[in-house]
Amino acid sequence: MKKHHMETMLIHNAYDTRSYAGSLTPPLFQTSTYTFETAQHGEKSFSGEEDGYIYSRLGNPTVHILEERMAALEGGEAALAFGSGMAAVSTTLFSLLKAGDHVICSKGLYGCTYGLLEMLEERFGITHTLCDMETEEDIVFAACANTKVIFVETPINPTMKLIDLELVANIAKQQGWLVVVDNTFCSPYLQTPLGLGCDIVLHSATKYIGGHGDVVAGVVVCKTKELAEQMKPVRKDTGGIMSPFDAWLLLRGLKTLAVRVERHSENAWKIAQFLKNHPSVEKVYYPFDEKNPDYHIAKKQMTKGGGVLSFTVRGGKQEAQEIMNRLSLITIAVSLGDTETLIQHPATMTHAVVPENVREQMGITDNLLRLSVGLEAWEDIAEDLAAALC
Repeated sequence: MKKHHMETMLIHNAYDTRSYAGSLTPPLFQTSTYTFETAQHGEKSFSGEEDGYIYSRLGNPTVHILEERMAALEGGEAALAFGSGMAAVSTTLFSLLKAGDHVICSKGLYGCTYGLLEMLEERFGITHTLCDMETEEDIVFAACANTKVIFVETPINPTMKLIDLELVANIAKQQGWLVVVDNTFCSPYLQTPLGLGCDIVLHSATKYIGGHGDVVAGVVVCKTKELAEQMKPVRKDTGGIMSPFDAWLLLRGLKTLAVRVERHSENAWKIAQFLKNHPSVEKVYYPFDEKNPDYHIAKKQMTKGGGVLSFTVRGGKQEAQEIMNRLSLITIAVSLGDTETLIQHPATMTHAVVPENVREQMGITDNLLRLSVGLEAWEDIAEDLAAALC
């Protein structure tokens, strides 16, 4: 099959209208179970002798279309869909690790990912080490004899620090480790980690994949079918599946991913420039800011800077919260990638579960705010920020 550009793949890939009665839009298979022609057909389906759908916890046609499309977009051989981003994270770690194993993590993780890692350590002896990953020495120093996985966020939530994925993947390959990348902030439109040598990519599809704030979901894309097959029993038995309706919503959202992310990125770059020049702002963190110390990494592995930025304000928690409370257009809410511009205070919201001393190591200070720049006119977003920062 001809390889199309990303913008075309977002709309057409993994769906043939001729297979679905000519329906232009992928149909919604809102069913929990499937029938068998005979008892023998059922037996062969459960034994794996025949392909087909059995029960929607194991597979669903609408979900399958989404999985195939996401695999193609990320350049993987197979994908699995989940009921949330954290279901994707937990299934990935449960599939790759056993009691006594060790994980190297980027120094900065989504709060619930950090909470899951703490739980794995407390209950199952699966340890983890936070690592800057700026050099090969950093990574090797963080390693143990029982290291199995490197788990990376880039850009890191919420500090926007970048990790050189080629560097990490090359070291992991030498050591026999697997590299898992949370690609939520970028989406496959801006960054494709599998093409840089990584093994597994995951998304909170709630964010840019859906794009409209109306679905909670997760997706994992694997470089090989064997890795995906390793995860399927864990998903089946833990039950963190995606509903057919949510898959249908995500397929709809994907069709506009390119145009949305272009606008998100354009707006975010302009807002970053505005904030850099405001006297109440100490520092702005945005990947495509030329003065960002990680700018060279951004240019190497991202096509644009994305729609999320963070910034520190003069003062502490009280001053940061007062600024949030003075906003009128921008909405105080967690999540990101929505059409609306959203702001949140990581230290007391998304990363509140992280102990204060660890937050400080991650760079999550009390005066840090995270802004998910929406699709509104950038001038209106800037005007609202200007009024709140006064």
